[in-house]
Amino acid sequence: MKVHVTRLAMALAALSILVCAADSKRVPKADVKVPLGLLPLQWPKDNPYSKAKWELGRAIYYDQRISVDNSVSCGSCHSPKFAFADGQPFSAGVKSQMGGRSAPTVINRAYSLHQFWDGRAGTLEAQAGGPMANPIEMGHSHDGVCEKLRAVPGYRTMFTAAYGDDDITIDRVTKAIATFERTVLSGNSPYDRFKAGDRKALTMSQIRGMDVFFNKAKCDACHEGINFTLNAYHNLGVGTDKPEPDLGRFTVTKNPKDWAAFKTPTLREIANTAPYMHDGRFKTLEEVVDFYDRGGIKNQNIDESMKQLKLSDRDKKDLVEFLIGLSGEGWQHLGPPQKFPE
Repeated sequence: MKVHVTRLAMALAALSILVCAADSKRVPKADVKVPLGLLPLQWPKDNPYSKAKWELGRAIYYDQRISVDNSVSCGSCHSPKFAFADGQPFSAGVKSQMGGRSAPTVINRAYSLHQFWDGRAGTLEAQAGGPMANPIEMGHSHDGVCEKLRAVPGYRTMFTAAYGDDDITIDRVTKAIATFERTVLSGNSPYDRFKAGDRKALTMSQIRGMDVFFNKAKCDACHEGINFTLNAYHNLGVGTDKPEPDLGRFTVTKNPKDWAAFKTPTLREIANTAPYMHDGRFKTLEEVVDFYDRGGIKNQNIDESMKQLKLSDRDKKDLVEFLIGLSGEGWQHLGPPQKFPE
């Protein structure tokens, strides 16, 4: 019953997004190509798309000057080299300080209801401002970031192009970053082409793996929809085997049902975003599949859907091959600008 209630709640939340989208028909549509398999992008009323704002957001996203010591940018932990993650269990911030969670990919965050592993940010705009003022990540303040940007004439020119004047505020900074991030997409994968009618897009192993995913293992109970996530929170037991476990969503809601629960990530580009889980404990997809096959780690609040799967070796291999088939395109060209503002 718990799973069905959660899925209903997330479905209603998704419906609310569509309702808001229908209410925002006057918002200019972006000249952004959405890959096969994804839904059209929807832009907030208070942050419509413009190419000038996108270019500004890309520059700030990759500019290390927004950190207190000019050493870290958004792109440091969410790099196109690692499918907009960073390939590490934990990310390093200013002064080589280590965070406590693995950096999730930025890919397809436009389709997320909330941001961060614990969902503490309700929008991409709210998320964008978090790391700047985090003492472990960028170690700065919002006022300090704006002051730095104001000191760069080239940024004042870019803000004028994006907003009509050169007033640099944290609201404008985060909206520009979010504009760029909403265009970091992955679709047109072998799976998408298979679903569109190309029966040769997936290998026989991947087709068998698709059956394992949807029928035998029922992975889509949590990894559902075009982005392979319901954006819900689940306790798989990850981290509960430590003396002081990360309490995840509970730190935000204080609801006992959220104890050690974390947001279900997208499976798009999953083959390119290792290591896995919020603490980066698994290096390979094979390890992840084995973990689910065992039924996770038992604890006081483990999700009732976590059961032993008892998959065969071929089932496991085919499932991994199917997950590899969820890698697509739409993000590979979104690297830093050739030159930063001066």
